[in-house]
Amino acid sequence: MPGVLAFSIWGLVPIYFKLLDSVPSLEVLSHRVLWSVLLLLPLLKFTGQLSQLKTVFTNPKVLGLLMLSSILIAANWLTFIWGVTNDHILETSLGYFINPLLNIFLGYLFLNEKLSPLKMLAVGIATLAVVIQIWMLGTIPWVAFAVAGSFGFYGLLRKHIPVAAATGLTVETILLLPATLGYFFWLYQTGNYSFRFDNPQLSLLLALAGLVTTIPLVLFNVAAKRLTLTSIGILQYLGPSISFLVGVFIYGEEVNQARFITFGMIWLALTIFTWDSYRALKARKSTLQAAD
Repeated sequence: MPGVLAFSIWGLVPIYFKLLDSVPSLEVLSHRVLWSVLLLLPLLKFTGQLSQLKTVFTNPKVLGLLMLSSILIAANWLTFIWGVTNDHILETSLGYFINPLLNIFLGYLFLNEKLSPLKMLAVGIATLAVVIQIWMLGTIPWVAFAVAGSFGFYGLLRKHIPVAAATGLTVETILLLPATLGYFFWLYQTGNYSFRFDNPQLSLLLALAGLVTTIPLVLFNVAAKRLTLTSIGILQYLGPSISFLVGVFIYGEEVNQARFITFGMIWLALTIFTWDSYRALKARKSTLQAAD
């Protein structure tokens, strides 16, 4: 249940950001960073992980890696926010559908992970799907590429950082805080800020950015301790699937022939990928049981 809730919230989050489409994307991102820090620090205190911050900040190597990952996650958040508020929800959805397949390819390139024939087929189908969309529409789905690429390299980098998810995100947002506060100072100097007492509804929505970030993360962490990797792998498609439906049925984004073919091929690739992962896990379990 926590896993389903986490990915459902991530799938529905475009509705929240659509409510903020009158606010510049960079300002929305800045509020996401600020309010996330203010919520994550008490969360770490409550869960007894606050002492881990000292360990991270006294380790230059880990801190340097988290600085890089903070830039990647900021780029991912900013692209996603801009995409949603500028009527590209389907492209952001496509980006997160592509992401698992991109992760396979990055693992192959940088971690020497072997690709089974079926996984190679899945990556090939996904690549062909994107090429077809570019050819039919005559444009590159850069929002999808930016979302998938930033999150893919973020995941690759975080794989090498020995820090828990909540602690890592807290450090990342703290590292982004100086630039965020500098940006807020500039906004208030110019008078072009959106967080105003005379507009409490919009200000409250901006303040909720922290909850939008932390609640699904907490739920995901709970689910990760209870569920198998296979279950989590399947659940990760729930978020972009819901986003796809939100884009089509709530905001009326067009599913033309090119997009229909692209998404159809991506879903086929993900089905092949999921089946192959399940088959490999089942075979591994059988081998271990036979060894016992």
